[in-house]
Formats: sequence, C-alpha cells, structure tokens
Amino acid sequence: MPDLPTLALAAGAGVLGGAMNALAGGGTFATMPALLALGTPANIANATSNLALMPGAATSAWAFRDELKPVGGVPVRLLAAITFAGGLAGSALLVVTPSHAFDLIVPWLLLIAFLAIAFGPRIAAWLSHRVTIGRATLLVAQAVLGTYGGYFGGGVGIMTTATYGLLAGETPRSMFAPRTLMLATANFAAAIVFVAMGMIRWDACVPMIAGGLLGGWLGAVIGKRLPAAAVRWWTLLVTAATTAVFFARAY
Repeated sequence: MPDLPTLALAAGAGVLGGAMNALAGGGTFATMPALLALGTPANIANATSNLALMPGAATSAWAFRDELKPVGGVPVRLLAAITFAGGLAGSALLVVTPSHAFDLIVPWLLLIAFLAIAFGPRIAAWLSHRVTIGRATLLVAQAVLGTYGGYFGGGVGIMTTATYGLLAGETPRSMFAPRTLMLATANFAAAIVFVAMGMIRWDACVPMIAGGLLGGWLGAVIGKRLPAAAVRWWTLLVTAATTAVFFARAY
C-alpha cells in the first residue's frame, strides 16, 4: 500500500503532466522528476511515466476529436498507424538498451524543437517559396516521432508541434487534435511492451494515471478557449523550461 506522500506527489504530477500534454506537450517534464524523486530507477520511471500519461492523452484526444483533420494532406489514421508501429519499435528498443546514452542526446533534440517553434513560421514561409515538402517527408518524420515517443517520449509533443509547423505549415493551436492523438497512440503502443516486460511501478503509476486523466481533460477544456498567440507563447515557455531541465539533468 503506497504512503500518502507518494500518492500525493504522483497524483499531482499526473495532473500537471496531463494538462501540459494537452496544451503543448512536455508532460514528461512533470512526471519523470516526480518518479525519480520517489527513488524510481530511470528506465522504470520512463516506462511508468509513459503508461501514466497515456489515459490522459487519450482523454485529450477524445475531447479534441471534432477538430481532427488531415495534416499536410495526410489522413490522421495513416499518421496514427505509423505512430503505433514506431511506438512498438521504440519501446522494444528501450527494453534492450540502456537509457543513459540517449539521455545525452535528448536535450539537443529539445533545443532543436525550441528553435523550430520559435522560428517555425518564418522558416516554413521561407521553405514554401523554395522547396516542396511532400507526403513522404512527413510520413518519415512521423515514424521517427513515434519511435522516439515509444523509446523515451520526453518532449515528443513539443517536437511534434515543431515538425508539423515546419513540414505542414500548421500553427500550434491547429495541432491540438492530431498531436494529442499521436501522443496517445505512441503511449498506448509503448504501454503494451512495458507492461508485458514488468517495467511499471504500479504504486506510483495508478495515482498518476488518475491525475493524468483529470489534467488531460482540464488541459483540453482550457486549450479550446485559448487564442493562438497564447498557445504559442505557452508552447515556447514549456519548450524552454523542458530543454533547460534536461540539459541540467544530462550534463
């Protein structure tokens, strides 16, 4: 039976992580530190965080279901199928490889995501006048995002926002629905592998799931009422904070 501080910390981190995933991504920024603070090994914390945020991401995706539309001309069902396959591959890779090496790479990926979000509209406009980015590029990028989401997942929502902005010219607000669906899909695929391999700390995961459900719903409700400019600045803030924390953690 988990003690009260464990329950409170796990549930609170779940609420914050679920809301962050619904608004901009980066929910792992809330759940991973909480699990590490509870003495959970990094790989188990990673797997537990992934499963804990999955129901909240699914709740957000359901709340945004009426806003789903193709991304860059690609049907969301195709993107989801690619994400699911990538999530399975990435989570299987985590099971057989140590996570510390990838921890050193993650901050740099997040920094790229931050720069892409900050300068994405200008870069997208510049690219649109010089090159044509086809469906194949977006499909490959989605496969990479799905694999990353299954393997580690830290900031994958932020990176998805950056990718869709660059490759499909989408704004952060217009990406709420497809991004949350891809997060839920990658988390679900990874959860299958992590549960099967016994990599979940259940005493912290269960209250975190409950908090994530509440946070995902709250984030979706708030997100529907926010103007695009507010979402963009929130996304930048979350991205910057997540990047700084992961750099400090890795180096």
